This record gives sequence, C-alpha cells and structure tokens, in this order.
Amino acid sequence: MTYKQIKWMILFIPTVTLGVWEYVRHEYLLSYISMEIGNWITPLIVYVLSITLLNKLFHMLERIQRELEHERAAKSALEAREKLAIELHDGIAQSLFLLSVKVDRLEVHEEREHHLQEVYTIRKTVHEVNCYVRQAIANLRYDPAADEALISNESLDNKVRRMADEVFLDMDVDWSIPDYALNPKEKVELLACIQEAIVNIEKHAVASKGWIHGEGDEYSWKVTIKDNGKGFEMDQFQPKDRYGLNIMKERTENMNWRLQLERDHQYTIVELTKEGEIG
Repeated sequence: MTYKQIKWMILFIPTVTLGVWEYVRHEYLLSYISMEIGNWITPLIVYVLSITLLNKLFHMLERIQRELEHERAAKSALEAREKLAIELHDGIAQSLFLLSVKVDRLEVHEEREHHLQEVYTIRKTVHEVNCYVRQAIANLRYDPAADEALISNESLDNKVRRMADEVFLDMDVDWSIPDYALNPKEKVELLACIQEAIVNIEKHAVASKGWIHGEGDEYSWKVTIKDNGKGFEMDQFQPKDRYGLNIMKERTENMNWRLQLERDHQYTIVELTKEGEIG
C-alpha cells in the first residue's frame, strides 16, 4: 500500500463508517435504540475504529516515512561520497599522472644511467600513491549496505574491454569472472595489473594481436594476458628499470596472488592467479 493510499484511507474510513452508522441507526434502529444510547454508541465506534484499523494505518504511515527519510539520507551520503571521489580523481589522481609523465621524460635524459635508480624510486612511489588514491576512490564509491546495482556503474568485464579498446592493438577479451568474486581493493589491484600488462604489450612487444582471458569465481580465478609479440630473452623481473613489472609483482605478492610471465612458442603470456590454477 502506498503512502498516498494510506492517507486517503485514514481520511475516508471514519467518515464513511460514521455515515453508514448514522444512516442505519435512523432508518432501522430508532425503534430499538434511543437517541441518547445512539449518541453514546457513536463515539464508541470512533474509538474502536481508531485503536484497531486507524492505529495500524498510522504505524504503516510512520514506517513508510522512516524508510523515505533513510533513503534520502543514504542518497545524500552517496552523492557526497561521489563528489569527493570525483574531486580526488580530477585533482590528486590527474596530478600523479602528470608526475608520471614527467618521470618518463626524465628516463630518456642523456645521463640516464646516473638517474636510473632515482627514477625507479620516484616511479615506484608514484605508483604506490596512485594505488592509494584509486583505492580511496573505490572505497568512497562502494557502500556495503546499499544495493550493489545502485553503486556499481560499470562491471569488471566492461572495464577490461574498455582498457583493451584504448590501445592501438587488436585485443580479444573473454571474461567470465563475476563482479562479486572480488572485493573493491582486489578489483583496483587486478585492473592495475591488467593495465600494466596491456601497456607493456603496446610499448615493447611489437605485437599485432593480444588476448585477455579471465575465468573463475570468488574462491579461485585466473587472468591470462597473451600477445604474439617478440617476447623476451631474460628474467624480466631482474632489471631494476623494469619498474612496471616489478610493481605488478609487488601488487600480486601483497594480495597473495601468483604472477607468472612466460614465453610459449610465438606467444608471451602473463598469468595472474588466485589460489591455484583453474582446471
């Protein structure tokens, strides 16, 4: 029953009930009930009606009012959180991105070897701070008490496909990991690792084709990023200037995931796995 219907029932039920009672009393009961007794019965009917049906309707009205107030408060809180998340993204996150670009330029300085360790340290710090900011944004946009359908604007599948579409490379995406399988922090970390792998393919692999495959559930999953590029001839985690891959490795270690980078014939394969491989 809607709020409006309850209000109309509260207004009309006493009126209609008393109208029917007075009509019946005057038309059929005057010979049995005197006017004085009838006048006492009328307020009694109003009282009985009030403590039974009308009291129940008032409780329903109060409950609906409380629910409306709770929804308005929750909506206001979510709007404030979303506004703060946008400010974080447009301010701090964009500034970090600009700083990252400047670090990239510093890498190609003629004294590259001299500055390499310093660049790696700066870039690692930028990645870590960027991670914290993105996690803060994700936490602000996530409300465990609210319906997930109202909070989540984009699924993991769509985010991964959007990443693949942003690179100048033909990328096939096959994604079946459900959104509920990962908490907000896991989503942020996984998307950052996938982004790093895609960027490496675009920048270094000289590939013409790439694949992203994700499968599993909340207990175990595996994400595979594969390309047909030139590959590598050494352990890519050893060189100190491979800060992107090393930070990816640190991310997976912090999340207790397994990161594997291998060359299989003409393909380079990056695997991110939670709790073992999926058969």
